[in-house]
Amino acid sequence: MYKRIYEDFIKEHFKENRQMLFITGPRQAGKTTTTWFLKDSLPFFYFSWDNIEQRELILKGPNELAKAVELGHFGKKIPYLIFDEIHKYKDWKTFLKGLYDSFPNQAHIIVTGSAKLDFFKKGGDSLMGRYFLLRLHPFSLAELVKPTLRNKELNFKPKKLKEKDFENLFNFGGFPDPYIKANSKFYNKWKKLRFYQLFNEDLRDLSKIQEVEQLELLAELIRSQAGQLVTFDSLSKKVRVASNTIRKWLKALQALYYIFEVRPYFKNISRSLLKEPKYYLWDWSLCNDVGIKAENFIASHLLKAIQFWTDYGFGTYNLHFLRDKNKREVDFLITKDQKPWILLEVKKKSDKLSNNLEYFQKQLNAKYVFQIVVDAPYVNENCFIDSKTRIVPA
Repeated sequence: MYKRIYEDFIKEHFKENRQMLFITGPRQAGKTTTTWFLKDSLPFFYFSWDNIEQRELILKGPNELAKAVELGHFGKKIPYLIFDEIHKYKDWKTFLKGLYDSFPNQAHIIVTGSAKLDFFKKGGDSLMGRYFLLRLHPFSLAELVKPTLRNKELNFKPKKLKEKDFENLFNFGGFPDPYIKANSKFYNKWKKLRFYQLFNEDLRDLSKIQEVEQLELLAELIRSQAGQLVTFDSLSKKVRVASNTIRKWLKALQALYYIFEVRPYFKNISRSLLKEPKYYLWDWSLCNDVGIKAENFIASHLLKAIQFWTDYGFGTYNLHFLRDKNKREVDFLITKDQKPWILLEVKKKSDKLSNNLEYFQKQLNAKYVFQIVVDAPYVNENCFIDSKTRIVPA
């Protein structure tokens, strides 16, 4: 059993806060498994909307559920209540609001879901102020090396991951089952099943999209050009649906955790929203081209980092790319509280420094500038010691 960094996050959250914790993330990334460690220490109740008996109890309302778990009984420890996939219930927000407001400080409430919970904004009472968000990701290099919380964003003391473990992570992806098994036959079957579940079961629960085959075609087009600039009109012609439909379907693919969006950086935010974005896969192992896979691998790690730092409360972090009118481009820019912070260019193998890094650094004055070489050997060195432009291993 691999310890997840999110276990310490959950413990610390309820030690310091009374708000519910909403844990979202891709199907099979380990959301449910991550919460099960809580069974060892405190009263623990798990309710899955997909379980008929447990669903019936939820439908009876907050008061009946509170009776069933004996909330508020004198002398009892505060229990953990886990609600899995409850967003499939049309009145899920009303139910949680009623439970949270009617039984204050009597339960640690965790909600898990394999679709973005902010996608379900239709109707119901607002939960504003009643929950904090934790976006759970598959395994990454840093989590495999040291799955513990830090009091700063950056790790100034790097540790080496075994070469075989790195290869397995790169080739099989970070989803727990295929990574741990590291078996091609299992991986191929797992990949096929996950695709079916995403585009049949999860899509049906998430939206009213009927054109599943065309949506699958869109997903395949994005997979084959991960990390490239997206032109909505071009995709519209290939998939044979309206450009606005393409935009809507891309949002659905994001809500399903099939892809994530990276937007260009502009100081004027409205300009950034108008320009074409790039899309990357949550599962980088699906990229066939090694160079594209390397860039997607780093993109996924950066997304995990910025979302964790934001959810943990270090600040507000965003991931962008840079491109100017002369088509000079840098793969990634991390902003911290809306200010340029870390510039990164990704190469599969190259020790020649990108001229574009130097150019954009003069424009933005980011604190850190790196060219990441995925195939470079491990170096036991603090790369955050100063603001020099550095070539570093992944």
